[in-house]
Amino acid sequence: MKKYTIPLALIFCLFFLWAISSNLLPTMIRQLMKTCELNTFEASFTETAYWLAYFICPIPIAMFMKRFTYKAGILFGLLLAAAGGLLFFPAAIIKEYWAYLCIFFIIATGMCFLETAANPYVTALGTTDGATRRLNLAQSFNGLGAFISAMFLSKLVLSGTHYTRETLPTDFPGSWEGYIQMETDAMKQPYLMLALLLIAIAIILFFFKLPAVEDEKQFQTDKKGKLIDFTILKRSHLRWGVIAQFFYNGGQTAINSLFLVYCCTYAGLSEDTATTLFGFYMLAFLLGRWIGTLLMIKIKPQHLLLTYALLNIALCGIVVCCGGWMGIYAMLAISFFMSIMYPTQFSLALKDLGSQTKSGSAFLVMAIVGNACLPQLTAFVMHLNEHIYYIAYLIPMICFMFCAYYGWKGYKIID
Repeated sequence: MKKYTIPLALIFCLFFLWAISSNLLPTMIRQLMKTCELNTFEASFTETAYWLAYFICPIPIAMFMKRFTYKAGILFGLLLAAAGGLLFFPAAIIKEYWAYLCIFFIIATGMCFLETAANPYVTALGTTDGATRRLNLAQSFNGLGAFISAMFLSKLVLSGTHYTRETLPTDFPGSWEGYIQMETDAMKQPYLMLALLLIAIAIILFFFKLPAVEDEKQFQTDKKGKLIDFTILKRSHLRWGVIAQFFYNGGQTAINSLFLVYCCTYAGLSEDTATTLFGFYMLAFLLGRWIGTLLMIKIKPQHLLLTYALLNIALCGIVVCCGGWMGIYAMLAISFFMSIMYPTQFSLALKDLGSQTKSGSAFLVMAIVGNACLPQLTAFVMHLNEHIYYIAYLIPMICFMFCAYYGWKGYKIID
């Protein structure tokens, strides 16, 4: 395993980078509500634009990487995402919502390259028995990126003020246009930092030789093999894995993306307090990943998945029944117990796929399209029932039921 230490360390950086990108979205939703004068439901389409790329792109990405290598896909993804981040500068001049939606789609496409490559690569780079624990360890760096994005980068974007045309002070410099330009410019800095970091990692990886893994070696000896294999969905543990990933991602993103909106719009907290709580929310997620990885030394991954899913069903019930501060406390706990679900389901679904691993990975990444529809449904229910907004959390509760089923029966390899 020592020979894989440096390659794994470099791949772990990718998990950190795409976490920063995806976990800036809740902050951007809140910010775009100000700069583009949107309501909760309209702003939620920021998530749709980002995660739709994960539905459209994985199959061509998997074909690209099977024809070439994991490394080629990673390098292309890094540079594409960096280009998307730099597009925030011309977007600040246009100041149109559609321009931001296009940028988020471009960034997400680049990140999709990274995710389609990195998840199966980590599971393949080492022993089969340690694949789930190894992927959870890698995903803990995803949790670190999420924490940094929520606790620190969000404060670079959100100013703590939220004026409307009616409430803007008459002596504000530049009046309404000056306020909008100030809030728009605040979105550029974190994406400039992200773009520079992506380019730096791409340069390092370009000069480093990543070891080929088994499915790449098999394709090199059999060039006539299929670039993408749809028959792999006949494997029930993969098929149920794709379904579980669809609902997990949708439920997680519904809670993540609406956390700041919940705190500021419905619980009446200031943006500064809300972003601090969001930082603790992501810290809980990070701690959950580390602790879950350690627990898997003694507890089977599927058993831990089932336990955590059942606890989150109960916690969502608390949000639905109570709302307010009690709902915020429950969501902090939900974040902890969500932590191991994605990588655990991913690695369990990839078991025993052999040369079809890249195809399986593509379908699992496509399942992230749950992020492009279930958060919007949650936001719509919340917007429609503002006096009992917390009933919207019935939707993530149902999502966790599918995760519980996968940890109970769906993971079993029966065909």
